[in-house]
Parts: sequence; C-alpha cells; structure tokens
Amino acid sequence: MNFLQSLAKQFAGKPIEWDELEEALIRADLGVPMTMRIIKTLQEREAWALLGIGDVIKAVREEIARILPRDPVPIRRATGKPTVILIVGVNGTGKTTSAAKLAQHLLGRGGSPEPSVGDWGQSPLPHQSQAMLAAADTFRAAAIEQLDIWAKRLGVEIVRGQHGADPAALCYEAYQAAAKREIDFLLCDTAGRQHTKANLMAELHKIKRTLGKLDADTPQEKLLVVDATTGSNALSQAREFHNALGLTGLIVTKLDGSGKGGIIVAIQDELGISTRFVGTGEKLDDFAPFDRKKYLENLL
Repeated sequence: MNFLQSLAKQFAGKPIEWDELEEALIRADLGVPMTMRIIKTLQEREAWALLGIGDVIKAVREEIARILPRDPVPIRRATGKPTVILIVGVNGTGKTTSAAKLAQHLLGRGGSPEPSVGDWGQSPLPHQSQAMLAAADTFRAAAIEQLDIWAKRLGVEIVRGQHGADPAALCYEAYQAAAKREIDFLLCDTAGRQHTKANLMAELHKIKRTLGKLDADTPQEKLLVVDATTGSNALSQAREFHNALGLTGLIVTKLDGSGKGGIIVAIQDELGISTRFVGTGEKLDDFAPFDRKKYLENLL
C-alpha cells in the first residue's frame, strides 16, 4: 500500500484532524517545510472545515508536482574528453551496484556533446558510448573485487589499485587512462563513509580537487546514492555531502521497498538536488532515469 492509499484509509469517513495529518505527512518523509505548506494551503481554503481526504490528496499531489522537475535531468556531457561521474554515499546504500547499473545504462545509449533536456536515454543517438570504472573504494578489498566482477560482466575497463591505496591518486590515474583511450564516461566508485565524519568528507573533497588539476570542469557529475527506506536520515546525508562536494543529483535505491519515497521530495525542496536515477531491484536492468509522472502515480 503506497502513501496516499494509507492516508485515504486513515482518514476515510472522518473529519481531518490537522495534528494527525501533519504527523502522517512528516512520517511519509516529505519534510517539515513541505508538510507545513500543504497544511497551510488546506487551511487557507474557505471551506476548510468541510475538507475531505480527496482534497488533501489533491493538495499533496499538486505541491509535489510543483517541486519536482517536469523533465528528466540529463547527464552533463563533456565535449572531447571523459565525463567523470563521482559516485558517493554512506555504507550500505548500494553504491557499487548503482555505479555498475549506471554504466550499463550509459553503455546502452549513445552520447551527444549537448543532449537536450529529456532526450537522454529516450531516443537512439549516433555514437555508441564507452565507459570505464574506477575502483576508488580502496578501503574494502571486497568492494574492489565486486566492481571488478561488474566490469567483466559489462565488458568495460576498470582501473583498480591495491587495498589501502590513495583514492584520489587512483581517480587521477583513471582519468588519464580514460582520456588516452577516448572513453566517454569514467565512473568513480568511492568508499562508503559516514556523513558525520569530517576527515572522511575531506577525503572526498581531495578527490574532487585532484581531478580538478587535470580538468577544472571535472567531475561533471557528483551523484549521491541514498536508500529510500532510510527516510529523513537521507536528508541529513544529502546536506553533508552537498556541503562537501556540491552534489549534482541523486541515485535513489530500494524504491521498490518503500511505500513512501517522500525523501526525494524533501531533498529537492530543501537543497534543490534532483533525483536523476532510481533503482528498484538487484538486477542490472532494475534501474532507470527518474520519471516524475510515474513517481506521482505509483509511489505517492
């Protein structure tokens, strides 16, 4: 049962209790600011005392639709050089698997120097993209091996170092290799790190700074992987990673396991960071660009 179905069941056949509604909206991970706006919108209506759950659901949909981008946000493609995508996040969000899924997605479509908004991944383009993976999670030997397995399955090159190697140096080396081989996309899988650990967040900034020595525009994309089932904690993660890196988007995993997924809205509302891709399962193909219409219809 999704969030709005639960809401309809909760308030069926009874007057709207504002405190109860407020609690239900916050529990759906929509965030306090958006919840307050929805409540205020409803209370400002002349016939608010006669409101039914249908009016509430309509107001929720309208507010969410207003916040979320109408069109999918394409990967920002570099011209004549590798497009570097830094994949970051806390432990256990599915970061390494998401890096592989994104590589698969990019491999399946061509690239153009300046794709128009909404075109990426929706129509065949003349150039067959190439991708390279960089195993920059050097703290866990298992993560290096996992990414190596994915690289073999995808048939793409991988740059990997020794366990405990400097991740910034590895990303630097990977960029040089990608540029030499004229690779379109370099995906750097970084170590999972707690967003509350200043030293670990500083290390991410070092990776960004080191890549910037090769190309001031690199990395073009800094994508945070968040688990939809973690709720409001994902907003805290987004705040800290955004402060450290300047995030360009989200990859939201386990969306199939959450009847809410409201955290997508809360992060967009507070930080202006769009959800770019969603993962809905374990298979490589369980991954797609974020679709606002589908989200509104099926998840909320």
